[in-house]
Amino acid sequence: MTLRPDDLISLDTNVLVHWIRQNDTGIQLRDTYRLHERTDRPIYSTIVEGELRALANFLKWKDDKVERLETILAELVRVDAGLADVVKAYADIYSADRAGGHNTGQNDMWIAATTKAAGAVLLTCDDDCVRMNPGLVAVEHVPTVKSS
Repeated sequence: MTLRPDDLISLDTNVLVHWIRQNDTGIQLRDTYRLHERTDRPIYSTIVEGELRALANFLKWKDDKVERLETILAELVRVDAGLADVVKAYADIYSADRAGGHNTGQNDMWIAATTKAAGAVLLTCDDDCVRMNPGLVAVEHVPTVKSS
């Protein structure tokens, strides 16, 4: 899929990790998709926030990186994964995933459900999300940039 300028973007955890780290992939994602200057701010699931905060704790991110995390999250729209529409979307995605013989991780399915409920396109670097049923979830997959 190719994102259109008016598509609402839902950010996967890995996209935000790259953006926070300001590595080559993060800079490419930010600039290509204009994540920092879109009129319709990208969204993220509370599941993504939990994964980011857990990662920051586990990896003992320094204050500057945690501050960058807080600054970026403050510029985005937080969507609660417990909303009724998200829960319904999760049921659809879970059923289709299992019927298709997949075993996608629970967090990935909740993030996809948040995306589906919002009518957004999931921006991800995760190969697992590519298998998701395109009729259920729109996915824009961006491979990780290899640093020189």
